Amino acid sequence: MSDDSFFIVIEGMDGAGKTANAWKLFDTLFHSHSGDVLLTSEPDEDSLLGDELRKALARQISLSPATLAQAFAINRMSHLESFIEPFLNCGRRIVICDRYLLSSLVYQATEGISMGDVLALNRWARSPDLTIFLRISPIEAATRLRRRQTEPDLFENNFALRAEKYAAAVALLREKGEVIVEVDADPPFPQVFDAVLSAMKGNAPDWLRIQPPLIFD
Repeated sequence: MSDDSFFIVIEGMDGAGKTANAWKLFDTLFHSHSGDVLLTSEPDEDSLLGDELRKALARQISLSPATLAQAFAINRMSHLESFIEPFLNCGRRIVICDRYLLSSLVYQATEGISMGDVLALNRWARSPDLTIFLRISPIEAATRLRRRQTEPDLFENNFALRAEKYAAAVALLREKGEVIVEVDADPPFPQVFDAVLSAMKGNAPDWLRIQPPLIFD
């Protein structure tokens, strides 16, 4: 882990609460670090191939699995080079990213494309200092997504299989030395965010501060 920056990724299956937790974490850290905190997400629409990936996820265009895997890798490298790394390289700064390589291992490893193949495509990608994986049961994930009453994207299905693939991807990245903390995402949001905050505190650099009190909406 760098002493001068902190790159944290929030991961999990659809319905796990990644975006809500990422926004709450950003809001919490902004009170003590203000302009030194950046919240971003992947795929990044402002990076290379971002618009094409958005359309593919919305089922507006069709891309083969191999093309999709390469497009995500290109988008990630562009995202890193244009936004994440320039921000982190300017002192004691924090980047929170909603989805990253772990999601690619799960969603792009399919139809003849192994997780090893996806890793190879992303071999230049910067490793997070910490990944917080929101582990949700397949039943709870499906229930939450039904409540949204929105059109499902390309990957919002097969929850049980998705959970198995996430477990395999987490194990694979841990073998490569990445720090991944699992948080039970089934309970109500305040309880989950408390666990997210604890995971961050236990793995953050000494200079990272959190300004109390935390107020839940």
